[in-house]
Amino acid sequence: MTSFSDLILKRESCRSYTGESVDTSLLMKCVDAARLAPSACNSQPWKYYIVNDEKNAQSVRDCIQHNNMNKFADKCPAFAIVTEQPATLKAHIAAQVHSQKWAQNDVGISVAHYCLQAADSGLGTCIIGWLDEDMLHEKLGIPAEEKIRLVIATGKPVEAQPRSKVRKPIEEICTVIK
Repeated sequence: MTSFSDLILKRESCRSYTGESVDTSLLMKCVDAARLAPSACNSQPWKYYIVNDEKNAQSVRDCIQHNNMNKFADKCPAFAIVTEQPATLKAHIAAQVHSQKWAQNDVGISVAHYCLQAADSGLGTCIIGWLDEDMLHEKLGIPAEEKIRLVIATGKPVEAQPRSKVRKPIEEICTVIK
């Protein structure tokens, strides 16, 4: 079993896929991990649409590759389209903190769970925010009232070893208040 620290180092934004198909059961395992993510008032304001066939995968590529973006997705065999659903917060909480966008935060936490499970299952992922939302709605039949937040490219990475992570030093992103 992979330790959490090792899993964090293993997970990266994959931009090179083998093109091999992905077993749907592995994708569902990722969705199940996303389903178990915490959310404000247990609202679970997300829905995942899984694309795991070439025809629909090409439709997703068409929607994320306009303006020469995301060309790496040419060989990506599977995608998760993540929509934001209405958050159902307890009335007394919603009235006090109406300016907070809980659902957006919750979707992000859920997507992190999906990606970590994918990494643990030997899959690579890349979270994509550059997309043509209207085209995705039209091509995949996702209801227009559902806000598409992200697309997660998912597949077997070409490189088995993750790249070294380049991040800001911890002192630059954290202040301990005393």
